[in-house]
Amino acid sequence: MGKIDTKAARLRRHHRVRLKVEGVTARPRLCVYRSLSHIYAQVIDDSKGHTLVSASTLDPEVKGGKDGKSKTNVAQLVGAMVAKRALDKGINQVTFDRGGYKYHGRVKALAEAARQGGLKF
Repeated sequence: MGKIDTKAARLRRHHRVRLKVEGVTARPRLCVYRSLSHIYAQVIDDSKGHTLVSASTLDPEVKGGKDGKSKTNVAQLVGAMVAKRALDKGINQVTFDRGGYKYHGRVKALAEAARQGGLKF
């Protein structure tokens, strides 16, 4: 047995999810990408190929407020911010794309915060 390539496994899962999940104009896709130190969220209209709204831990509003917080708490800030920005653009329903990650930890925290922020999945 060799070493398992976790990135390739995630990309396989993501591809499998993307066969079923598509963001249309009426219900765009909330896509999550999680790196080791950051988390990114985008609301994407796949029919046009446009990113409508985005938020990440690199945004100045989150960067200033993340001192001493865990990655999970910072993911909640990003989820709340992406929900606020989406609602400001008139987007209130999205399809959640977990990006091949388990719905657990930071991904779950971001999704729950976006739901509390007013987005409907």
